Formats: sequence, structure tokens, C-alpha cells
Amino acid sequence: MKQLLFQEFQEVSAKQWKQKIQADLKGADYNEKLVTKTLHGIDIKPFYSAEDVEETLKVSNPAHWHICEKVYVTSAAEANKKAHEKLRRGTEAIWFILPSKEIVFEELLNNLQEDIDIYMELHFLDAEYVKKLNDFLKGKPYKVYLQTDIIGKLARTGNWFDNLKSDHAQLEQIVQNSRNFESTISINLSLYQNAGANITQQLAYSMAQLSEYLNHFSEILSEEEKKNFRFQFQVAAGSDYFFEISKLRALRWLNTTIAKEFGFNTECHVLAQPTRRTKTLYDFNVNMLRTTTESMSAILGGANAICNMPYDAIYHKDNEFGDRIARNQLLIMRNESYLDKVGNVAEGTYYIETITRQLAEQALEIFKEIEKGGGFLKELKAGVIQRKIKESAAEEQEKFDNGDLVLIGTNKYENPQDRMKDDIELYPFLKKNPRKTLIEPILERRLSEESEMKRLEEEKQSQPTQ
Repeated sequence: MKQLLFQEFQEVSAKQWKQKIQADLKGADYNEKLVTKTLHGIDIKPFYSAEDVEETLKVSNPAHWHICEKVYVTSAAEANKKAHEKLRRGTEAIWFILPSKEIVFEELLNNLQEDIDIYMELHFLDAEYVKKLNDFLKGKPYKVYLQTDIIGKLARTGNWFDNLKSDHAQLEQIVQNSRNFESTISINLSLYQNAGANITQQLAYSMAQLSEYLNHFSEILSEEEKKNFRFQFQVAAGSDYFFEISKLRALRWLNTTIAKEFGFNTECHVLAQPTRRTKTLYDFNVNMLRTTTESMSAILGGANAICNMPYDAIYHKDNEFGDRIARNQLLIMRNESYLDKVGNVAEGTYYIETITRQLAEQALEIFKEIEKGGGFLKELKAGVIQRKIKESAAEEQEKFDNGDLVLIGTNKYENPQDRMKDDIELYPFLKKNPRKTLIEPILERRLSEESEMKRLEEEKQSQPTQ
């Protein structure tokens, strides 16, 4: 006879659990002892149950995710060669970064294998170049995602490519000549993450950007074109493991909710990578652990592709060893941890479902306030977005400085004998380049920069004179 597991136990409600916990606390305050406050404006309870989940959010996540690698293009032929080598070693998608329109894309994409994803990040805005690329792609056996984000450019640098009117005109031409691309507009949440915005801000600001684009193209695209038009989101995953899983799920739900209101395709494509904000110069090998958990969050959250960050990326030039380690981390997660066998793995988990809904609802409230204030561009130009991010970043920085937010090897268990002065090939700190801008740019900064600069200065001072 088949036995029912746990049939002899009575059901216990969440209220009964809480009463038992409070009794065991022997007078100590439940909220003070067991409820954790976060930087994201959401309190974490000591336990979650079915009573916390009224209804699961309907989020469609891919079961299979692609391993992606970046290639910065200085020479089309050399970049093509690198791409072929990375694909041979297990990469499934290539993220090309093109600094100028002098790059010959025919040579860059020459003879690449079939059925791969290609991301094209153009550091220029040229509708004619994109039209030629679109014509070239006709009948080609791979999927190409164009990463165009004129509003993101304004937020990151403080300037348009040219000006508001010209940039929008160029973008309209790009969208109208993009039938052979999987998507043409990419919204970059990574900027906000790396600048210190909390998760609800990252979600709200990306949705406010989305709304700007949807409003603009609602009057330009036909109903049929809207149904075939989808957006790409670039996401940076931080170290708050479960919250980052929830962030990606909330992102898809918010995109579906808002795009549906405008009559657009409710699907989106998510390209994720680890954040730079938690990476450190000293005890740099710990970065491998950080990028592992951050990549796992992105995978379990439902990203379409993961581009892992080499452990030495903040201070070393591109090198084969760092790239190989980053690629192998993802290969191990796929082939040994089997993290590509099931989609929507987080669905139904009380904790993650609750956080997902809370993040989505709070982000939606911030989004509504931005819309009431005139929209993302208006708030950006007024400096409201920048101020909010700086406030959030300062709060996080304070937690790092006083040791509440720990980066092993940097603000806890640091090795005073560690030396980095002679290993730095790239400037690892915020670069200040005084220039005239239309608005205050949103600046990306790692948490450990100030302490690392002090340690480097101490290294120089302790160096024996010749």
C-alpha cells in the first residue's frame, strides 16, 4: 500500500510558525532580530509560506541560455579570427563592440558558423551603415541583435550622439531598415547597477526608458510592425543572489505589462553579465567566486545569454587565460551543474515569488512617478534620476566602508602583503574627463575604488628608494 509522506503531521499555518518563533525568542523583538532590511527597500522575513504567494507571476523564461563572449573590434580580420577561436572552444554567441563605422562588417562576419547569436554594439549612430548591414544579413544563418540606445548614451555620457532631433531621426531610419535583425533597440540596466542604483531603481528606470521608446514609435510603426518588434535588455547581475534572480523575473513581467499597454510585442531578449561594482583589484581571484554566483543568478533568473566577466578584467588587458577561465565557469555550470535543463526553475518558490512581486510593484510605483513628472528624459535632464542614484550609491558605499557589506580580501580578511602596483595594465578607477555636457552623466564606480587607491599610494610610499 502506498504511504502518503508526512500524512501523520497536521498542517501548520504561517501564524502558528510565527507564534512559535516569538515564543522561542523569549521576549526579544521579532522584527529587530529576524527581519532583515535591504538596500532595495524590501524587508526579508525569516520564513515564507504559500500564504505569501497569492498568485505566481506569469514569466516566460528560456530553458536554454547561450554562453557569450565579447570581442572588441580594432581590426575586422583579427576580430573574426578571435570569434572563430572562441566558438571552437565552446562559446555560442559573440558580442562584437565596434568603435567606428570604418569596420568592414563583411570581413568581421565572414564564414561564422550557423545558428549562433551575434550582438552588435555600435559606438556610433549611422542609419546608412545599419541599412547596409541589414541588407548583408538577408538569408544569413545566424541571429543578429543590434544594440542601439540613444537615451542610454545620453544618460551615460551626458550628450547625445549629435542632438535629440537628429538622434531620433537616425533611430527611426534604423528601425525601419532592420527586418533582418532580431532586435534593434537595447536598454542598458547595467549602467544603473554599476553606478549604485538599487534593484527597484534599475527596473523602474529601464521601464521609463522603454516607455520613451514605445511612446515615440507608437505613432510611427504599424500594428503589424509593433507585434514583431521586441526590445533587448542588457542586465548586470549583482551579488545579492536571490534578489538578482527575482530582478530578471520582475524585468520580464514589467516589460510584458508595459509593452502590452502600447500594443507591442510582449517578449524581450535579456543579455546578462556580472556587475563591475563588486569587483576588486586586491585579492582578485575572489572575483571568480563573485562572477560565478552572479552568473548563476542571471541563469536562474532567466537570461537568454550570459557574458561572463574575466576575473582580471578591471586591471588587465584582454588575455586568453582570463577569457578561458570566464568561459569555463559557464561551461561547468552547464555541463556539470546542469543549469540549462529546466526553464522557470524559480517559479513557485515562496521566497523568490514574493520578492519578485515586491520588486515589480515598487518599480512600477517609481515608474509611475517618473511618468507623472513628465517622463524619463525630462527627469534625466532635471538631474532627478542622477540624484536618486547617487543617494542609493552613497548608502551602499557607507555599508561597504563600515564593513556591513563585505568584499573578502578588500574590506575584510585583506592581505597586507598583497601588491598590485606593477600588475596594472588598465586604469581600474573612475576616469574623470572634464568636458561640456548637456546633462550630468551617470557615472559607474566600483565599491572598493577609494580604499584601493589608498593601498596603491601606500605601496608607492613603501617602495625602497634606489
